Amino acid sequence: MVQDHPSAQSKPEIQNRVPTPVAAMVEGIVGCKWSVRLLGLIADGCHRPSALLRRCPDLSAKVMNERLRKMIRFGILQRAVFGEKPPIEVEYRLTRFGLRFMRILEEVRRLQEAVDQRAHLEPDEAQEYERP
Repeated sequence: MVQDHPSAQSKPEIQNRVPTPVAAMVEGIVGCKWSVRLLGLIADGCHRPSALLRRCPDLSAKVMNERLRKMIRFGILQRAVFGEKPPIEVEYRLTRFGLRFMRILEEVRRLQEAVDQRAHLEPDEAQEYERP
């Protein structure tokens, strides 16, 4: 794991784990509004758990931690702990794989915009957006 701060510590990852199929990752992330929201916030520079909770007022700490752990297991996020005794600081960052994964979410967002735009078009205009 790459650490941004010299005093950062992290838990060792299991090296011999079976890779999760990307389709299952996409389904697990895109299928959860909180995962998508958390990834967007982290990509935009919101890295601390308390800041993430403030930006998502209806999200509970329990659900947030579950979502973050899942994304760490998928290799999308990394968790860094700063300090050796309380108070410690925790930050979440996108991994290189996570940055690539964000491109999938961006494409989903663009596709949704196209669908939303099509919904406002006349029927003959909307045919431009139909699959061949």
